[in-house]
Amino acid sequence: MIKHGLLLRAAVPAWVLTAGAVAGGLAPIAWATGLVFGLALVLLTGWGLRRTGRGSFGPADWITFARATLVGCAAELIADGGHPHAWLVGLIAVALLLDGVDGQVARRTGTTSEFGARFDMEVDAFLILLLCVQVAETAGLWVLAIGLMRYAFVAASWAMPWLTAPLYPSMARKTVAAVQGVVLVVAVSEILPAAWTFAAVAVALASLVWSFGRDVVWLARTRVPATRPSAIVTITRSTAWPSHNQAA
Repeated sequence: MIKHGLLLRAAVPAWVLTAGAVAGGLAPIAWATGLVFGLALVLLTGWGLRRTGRGSFGPADWITFARATLVGCAAELIADGGHPHAWLVGLIAVALLLDGVDGQVARRTGTTSEFGARFDMEVDAFLILLLCVQVAETAGLWVLAIGLMRYAFVAASWAMPWLTAPLYPSMARKTVAAVQGVVLVVAVSEILPAAWTFAAVAVALASLVWSFGRDVVWLARTRVPATRPSAIVTITRSTAWPSHNQAA
């Protein structure tokens, strides 16, 4: 079982590159992006399994892995300039539609885990960053702030461990998280006039800054010490991205 799973994961670079070949006409930078993404996915998931003492994926982890492969294919297309556009929008749409399915499967099969939650969160975060990269080509580099804010928060938490404390439940936080994904997908699809898209992304960024700022102020005032290794998953996931953990 373990060897079989490792072989399947090792084949991801080939899956990603094959998907790129089907799209056709990709530049060398796109092929290189797919290869690097696939290798990183295999190595990081293997490291995560070892770190958490698990020998193989659970049912939900394979769904997350499939989403990650779709995200890798989208990364190839974005590296190639976002073309063909229909393929890019389709891959992103399927990846987003599958978001949440892995969590439901994990709960129904009793296989929820720290590894699964972190894996799902990282895939979501990277997809948001990719969307920002694509939108930034037309709207401006300021859009990258949406995708980079979560990573900046994680980096800040290394110097200020109190930022890793669990947050209080908040519907506003969930709403802001959902807005980011919806707005960025609409922006990538280019179904709205450029001015409307610019305004929508600006509002999404403003709401994200407000959400992060409110939570940081609350954490600074309470200074709850981090007592769980998985606490960083709680805050980074519940603050910024379309999918949330139970604490959100």
